[in-house]
Amino acid sequence: MKIAIFTDTFFPDVNGVARTLNRFTHYLENQGHSYKVFAPNSVPNEYVSDNIHRLKSLPLFLYPECRVAFPNFLQIKSDIEQFSPDLIHVATPFTVGLSGVYFAKKLDIPVVGSYHTDFSDYLRFYDLEFLSKPLWKYMKWFHSPFKKLFVPSMDTLEKLNIRGFSNLEIWPRGVDCQLYHPNYDKASVRHRYGISKKFTLTFVGRLAPEKDLHTLMKIANSLPAGINEQVHWIIAGDGPLLEELKMIAPANMTFTGYLKGEGLAEVYSASDLFIFPSPTETFGNVVLEALASGTPVIGANSGGVKNIVTHGGTGHLCEPGNAEDFIQRIVLLLTNDSLRAQIALNARRYALTQKWDQIFENLVNHYYSVIDEPVKKIYA
Repeated sequence: MKIAIFTDTFFPDVNGVARTLNRFTHYLENQGHSYKVFAPNSVPNEYVSDNIHRLKSLPLFLYPECRVAFPNFLQIKSDIEQFSPDLIHVATPFTVGLSGVYFAKKLDIPVVGSYHTDFSDYLRFYDLEFLSKPLWKYMKWFHSPFKKLFVPSMDTLEKLNIRGFSNLEIWPRGVDCQLYHPNYDKASVRHRYGISKKFTLTFVGRLAPEKDLHTLMKIANSLPAGINEQVHWIIAGDGPLLEELKMIAPANMTFTGYLKGEGLAEVYSASDLFIFPSPTETFGNVVLEALASGTPVIGANSGGVKNIVTHGGTGHLCEPGNAEDFIQRIVLLLTNDSLRAQIALNARRYALTQKWDQIFENLVNHYYSVIDEPVKKIYA
């Protein structure tokens, strides 16, 4: 099978979409499928491959991890015709994605899409809620040609179904349980970040408004004194709010910057709890990574996170934006070692069932059903 992927973000960009698509292309290659990715250029000396067609671009003001590309249509048309894909997968709704839809129609190639980000949910965090109605209108129009639209969670599927989107299929995310596990040297992590407190509480993610980090800061600054004196916070990530957060952060909080690979996995493993107040996740890759590391999650009961975390089983779900709710759950788990240990075991066991190869195999089977669809109609 030959697959052309059109996306406005790709490796080495640092976000869930880019990481998922990069992992997926490795899977396709290992399974003997051919692929070609059309994506913006993003950073100097970026990852180069014959399978990737890079397009000139600028960062999107609302979400810099996505780029506004300026496609050369003649070049793309030439590449597509030479590659002759069996199917086009459009992963993002910006200029590169639009190019994919255009060429799918023009060259009569079956097209599917994936929905990764609830940009409408982001608007309230940027005082742009007045754009919600036209944004949804555009999103519905953009996704309407797709034979299948893959969404990362049941929560997202239900939201889009209510808004009249069609051909929806769930494409969840997996986790690398060999990289993310509970057995790293916790003492070395504590030494690296100067942690002397009994407990380590961690957040991982983009430091941006849509992650509701002001609720996180309220939690960190409002823990009961007896608990607070036993806690050290690790904030792993980068983004536009970094300097503002540093100004209001408590003394027992360390900002590591962006982490990846073993460096990130070690932090998860050394953490007693993972605190994640973001209400805007369509899935929540970092939540699943924390669970794989045997770290209980206290997260917002919203978006894809509520489909990953089992309340009282692999963590706790709290009312979005309710710092006091989060604090109560933190206190509960930090003062009950046996409960915390049981939840940690549950978390790891659940993560072990979320295998990438099975997830990608299911996606490829959906591809085959789309490609074979015209044949079935001919013989019907």
